[in-house]
Amino acid sequence: MSLRRFLLLGILLPVLLLIAANGVSLYRQALEAVNTAYDRTLLASAKVIGEQLDVEGYDGQARLRATVPYSALEAFEADTRSRLFYRVSDLQGVLVSGFDDLPFWRGELPAKPPYAALVDFYDERFRENDVRVAVLLQPVASSRGRGMAVVQVAETLELRRTLARQILVDTLWRQALLVAVIALVVLVVVQRATRPVRRLSAVLQARPEGDLTPIAAGDAPRELLPLVDATNDVMARLAQLLENQKRFVRDAAHQLRTPLAVLKTQVQSALRGDVEPRQALQEVGGTVQRATLLANQMLSLAKVEQLRQQADAPVTDLAEVVRSVALELSPLVAERDLDFGLDTVPAPVRSHEWMLRELTRNLLHNAIRHSRAGGPLAVRLVTDARSLALTFSDSGPGIADELRSRLFQPFAAGDLRSGSGLGLVICAEIVRALDGSIELENRLMQGQTQGLDATVRLPLETMVGPLATMEADGTTAH
Repeated sequence: MSLRRFLLLGILLPVLLLIAANGVSLYRQALEAVNTAYDRTLLASAKVIGEQLDVEGYDGQARLRATVPYSALEAFEADTRSRLFYRVSDLQGVLVSGFDDLPFWRGELPAKPPYAALVDFYDERFRENDVRVAVLLQPVASSRGRGMAVVQVAETLELRRTLARQILVDTLWRQALLVAVIALVVLVVVQRATRPVRRLSAVLQARPEGDLTPIAAGDAPRELLPLVDATNDVMARLAQLLENQKRFVRDAAHQLRTPLAVLKTQVQSALRGDVEPRQALQEVGGTVQRATLLANQMLSLAKVEQLRQQADAPVTDLAEVVRSVALELSPLVAERDLDFGLDTVPAPVRSHEWMLRELTRNLLHNAIRHSRAGGPLAVRLVTDARSLALTFSDSGPGIADELRSRLFQPFAAGDLRSGSGLGLVICAEIVRALDGSIELENRLMQGQTQGLDATVRLPLETMVGPLATMEADGTTAH
């Protein structure tokens, strides 16, 4: 639904319902007001008839006589649309004069009559017409007697209803004009209010493909500025994401092309017999291994981005993951005869287990590979109230200052012969997805580099269940 239609329905529908309810109430009030005005005419007609009555006898023996021509009531008829009927009776309902088929009044006088007379008004059905009836109890006295007459005057309701409808129509006409003005104002206001939105839409549609520059909307309404700012923020992130993707695809294509070209050369050299078969197979195997590592790490990077988009990550104990990965890589530790130490405490982290395993495996594998044979290698996991610190301390030569700033960039390995340059990139992406940080610092003693400390800091999740019971326990292995 468009904003214009929504506002029209939201404003006009309640107004129309209110007008309809008000119209019903107004018609009833108008009819009541007309009845009040015309009831006075009926009372006057009844008094005219009562003044022309005569009586003989007293009280129960009184006999009423009426000499009322119908023409005497014509003066009280408003026009030809209404007709008057009358009936004169005694208190027992015996007809004296008038229309005998007009039903005799059997009601009671109100406690407080609307006029200074013994009069009552009521609605009746007479000769298939709705009528309004005035009943007057008229005392009659003469030199020959005294009695009480019941004078009924009935009037059809055509004129009353016509006047009430006319009042209603006049009022509804003005209200319809008001509704039309409201609708016109809504249309004009919405048209003007949405002009910046349409202009902004036209600017975006006119942009060339791939243009992600910020939107300039200085004249936009205040309510539209948050949307413009949010759109600019999304476009900036999208531009950065696309740029990173382009750079990564370009670099990955270059890196994959190199081992494939080397592999092709090695196969051709082996086919020509330039090298011994065993040596050729070893060279081919090494090239395939590096290409496989590169492809696996590229897939790992893609999976990190996929898991980053998922918001339902479970809570995983990092200590269990670290011990499991250390057990998997224990053959490499034994191969280099390292003095390995593992010190962990329960550390719940909201993350997919695969991300924590990939992070631990890359950092531990780097630490094993760069440690000197027979040297120490320590892994420590400590926590405080809000965060954890996982440190891998090797006994290698450390890293140069100029290389430290480039190690988290794609294909910036310290030794391109033994790595693809993506391991630390994967670690950095995982840590960023978990709102943490990673640092590489040389460990110095008396000015000499004793090794490298790779430290990962991550936010802790509130410990519940089995992890909470292990809060005070630690695990140490050598």
